[in-house]
Amino acid sequence: MSAETDPDPPALTNSWRVRAVVVALIVIAVAVVSVTNKLLTDRFTESTKNRAELRLALYSGNLLAELRQNAIVPRLLARDAELISALNSADYTASTRRLISFVEEIGAASLMLLDIDGRTVAATDRSRLGSAYRQNPFFVDAIRSNATVFTVSQRDSGAFDFVYSRRVEYGADVLGVIVVEVALQKFEAAWAGISDAVIVTDSTGAIILSTEPRWRGRTEEEALARQTPQNAIQRAIQATADWTALPPDAYLQGEAVMRLETRIPFRGWKMTSFTTYASVRERVNGVLALEIMGFAILLALTFYALSRRSALRMALFQQESAELRSLNVALQREIAERKRVQETLAVAEQTLEQSSKLAALGEMSAAVSHELNQPLAAMKTYLAGARLLLRRNRQEEALSSFGRIDDLIERMGGITRQLKSYARKGQEAFTPVDMGEALASSLSMMEPQLRQRQVEIVRIVPDTPVRVMGDRLRIEQVMVNLLRNAIDATKSERQPKVEVMLSAGETATLTVRDNGPGIEDLDSLFEPFYTTKQPGDGVGLGLAISSGIVNDLGGRLTARNGQAGGAVFEMQLPVLTGDEATQAAE
Repeated sequence: MSAETDPDPPALTNSWRVRAVVVALIVIAVAVVSVTNKLLTDRFTESTKNRAELRLALYSGNLLAELRQNAIVPRLLARDAELISALNSADYTASTRRLISFVEEIGAASLMLLDIDGRTVAATDRSRLGSAYRQNPFFVDAIRSNATVFTVSQRDSGAFDFVYSRRVEYGADVLGVIVVEVALQKFEAAWAGISDAVIVTDSTGAIILSTEPRWRGRTEEEALARQTPQNAIQRAIQATADWTALPPDAYLQGEAVMRLETRIPFRGWKMTSFTTYASVRERVNGVLALEIMGFAILLALTFYALSRRSALRMALFQQESAELRSLNVALQREIAERKRVQETLAVAEQTLEQSSKLAALGEMSAAVSHELNQPLAAMKTYLAGARLLLRRNRQEEALSSFGRIDDLIERMGGITRQLKSYARKGQEAFTPVDMGEALASSLSMMEPQLRQRQVEIVRIVPDTPVRVMGDRLRIEQVMVNLLRNAIDATKSERQPKVEVMLSAGETATLTVRDNGPGIEDLDSLFEPFYTTKQPGDGVGLGLAISSGIVNDLGGRLTARNGQAGGAVFEMQLPVLTGDEATQAAE
């Protein structure tokens, strides 16, 4: 009786084994999927953040390059002889055509020429002719300032206008204002085609550029509270709100998204982007789908093996085929992704290279203007003296002044040739240079300014020549810059004094010391466009160019504040020994 009612022991054993295998496979699958999800989410999230940071750096660099490219335009157009002549004669028949010829080369949004009453007399947009801008900030600020003015104003439509303006002068008279509108709105159109929401805020926190037009003029908090972007952020909330591995940077409608911010070195502007996580979830889900598919296949094969042992070899073959197909698909996807990333990086590299070229062009134009100011001022002084000598029938002394003017013209030609060779560093033929003679030549060029300012010059030069290997013109260029800065630093002193000392030891050292107020920010002194002078007196390129010249010659240029007050600049160059001078001569 009992034998008939007891379950079959082999059947119970097989049932227990099947259940154990199924439970083990499920536990392993859950553990593997969880670990894979965590690791891949961390990895792909970090990769997404790195790409977003790269894009943000690229966008900010393009924006800054556009601003710097257009910053020099008003200064150049304000000196255009035809525009000045048109304002003087009130004949503007050819002015609009001239502005139109400029705007295609410059790349600005529009150009306008305003007369002294603020009326538009020439414009690339002919519909603006006759419009009055007398009360506009870009006209009022330009009339009051002797430098280029940057103005941001908001239209009734909510968009912002970005304008550089500068007054046009003829002698001591102000004739009008040249206005250059910067086309920053084109970046909004470019940003709108990507998977990010991008905003640019000014120093007050107001949004001046945005991929969402209704955000302009508001703060970031107000904009996010008003409306969520319909492209990147909303998809990020739907796809990755509960899966992101990084701490939330911002919240929209109670959900977390990634927020990146960078500072634009221009008037306190900042750029912020909100980056989507959609690609992270898609890539992670693709891998997880492959894993789940693999476990499903494994489970099915297990059931099939337990039920039909005779089909084991066929099942293994099918499993291997399925895995190979899955790996092939994954490999094809990875190859396609790598190609897409390489194409994106190539476009980014080309854009950065173009931005660097535009920034270098603007810096080169400013450097030419800066380096020619000193010879031009000296020529003006010599011309005035020659005119006076001719009136007094002192012709020989007048001819001497004309000879100095000829030397200055030759020096200006040398400076322009030196600046033209800026892109071909390392090709100069260096020769032995007597530092004492170079110093005497530099002081000779500075003689009109020294005599006009009544600056006391104390010169200490050794009896024996001090020679270095280099380019005399560039060395004199550094000396003139140091002497000019020292003279400018003593403007507020009743008894201005500049000490110049040349010494030779392990290096040839030229020390220039003044009795001015000294230097406040030594760290930024040699950076381009840093200056302590009043607007119009300098653009902050002299020391940056001088430092580059000294470095090219194998030396160094340093600055410090003297113990008794004033600033001390030292130019140190490798001294040329007698043997080296003989070899150089040979």
